[in-house]
Amino acid sequence: MTSLWSNIVAVLPPVETQFLLEFSEKVESSVVDLLKRSRQHLYSDTSGVDCLLNAQIIMDYSWEKLNTGTWRDVDKEWRRVYSYGCLFKVSALCRQEPSAEVVEQAIRTCDMGLLMGAAIMDNILHVLVQTIQSEIRTFRKTTKEDDQNGHFHAKKLKLACTPVPVVDQTMAIPRIRCPSLEGFKSDYLLPSKPVILEGIIDHWPALRDHRWSLEYIRSVAGCRTVPVEVGSRYTDEEWSQTLLTVNEFIDRYILTKDGVKVSGYLAQHQLFDQVPELKDDICIPDYCCLGEGDDDDITINAWFGPNGTVSPLHHDPQQNFLAQVVGSKYIRLYSPEHTEMLYPHQSLMLHNTSQVEAESPDEEKFPEFVKAPYLECVLRPGDVLFIPARHWHYVRSLELSFSVSFWWS
Repeated sequence: MTSLWSNIVAVLPPVETQFLLEFSEKVESSVVDLLKRSRQHLYSDTSGVDCLLNAQIIMDYSWEKLNTGTWRDVDKEWRRVYSYGCLFKVSALCRQEPSAEVVEQAIRTCDMGLLMGAAIMDNILHVLVQTIQSEIRTFRKTTKEDDQNGHFHAKKLKLACTPVPVVDQTMAIPRIRCPSLEGFKSDYLLPSKPVILEGIIDHWPALRDHRWSLEYIRSVAGCRTVPVEVGSRYTDEEWSQTLLTVNEFIDRYILTKDGVKVSGYLAQHQLFDQVPELKDDICIPDYCCLGEGDDDDITINAWFGPNGTVSPLHHDPQQNFLAQVVGSKYIRLYSPEHTEMLYPHQSLMLHNTSQVEAESPDEEKFPEFVKAPYLECVLRPGDVLFIPARHWHYVRSLELSFSVSFWWS
């Protein structure tokens, strides 16, 4: 990876005087001095060890600030300091001729800055991680070719799946193929009626040219660090969150070995910002133009997880297009007019979530729930489910599943 450092230098300011470090008085002068020293190291022949040590001190100190009190109370200045520390660490790691392991550490450092820090220097961490990832892909391609020349073949593990439930046609969510904008607005959006739209994402590269698979996702995002939910559903006591690379997530929670699997779910809106290759494989549905805002007001979420992952019965405040790309899901929808029959939690944090296990309700404890009418479906690749705002929905993955949701108003 001898060309990596020259590629990194190309995206940095050409001279030290153009590398600006401006902070308010909220950042102690001693920290600013450390930042300036790291900047000087960047444009000198200082040893990589010294550069790395200085950068790590900056990251460790600002990390303490990020984890003091609630996240909303963290001053943006300290998030910027953390991002600069990440930038200096990445530069120190990639300065010589780094191994593949060191390059992966540099990518993880960029991701930590993108997740926990604030944008600096025209979002330079995003530019850096794309530069580094391009280099590591070239390295891996060469390694893969060498392996193939040596007749090396990796053994694939099996993926678990669940029998597809039989949907009662009297309660099936209606389907329609490529309705007009006006027809969708008058027949479904304005009256808040759920519907499955067919044919509207058939052109997505994720379903055609760059068909999403574990191998493809590993190739474009495997070494990226992302937040992961651990547990089959967020209402479970053992549910937690952690940071893992996508490869670690797949190995630990998607692939099964000897029938043993623990539950984990990659559910977040930053994945497509972190990995633009995946974002280029999807498109915002045209029907979102019926909303009040523009494309920047639409929240795009990734939902990637194994068979058996459950989203408990809950509702969201915005309109939702749930697009199924990989695998299938069983989904139930309840109208907001039946909210009282769904027994929402009384706590402020879970007020939008039902206390009931939708598919196995405790009829003694929740007698009205079984009387509540609902619609259901099995969502398959290429299907897009319109979930009107505040409609209650329960989702269970029937196999390895990757969905994309678009929240809009």
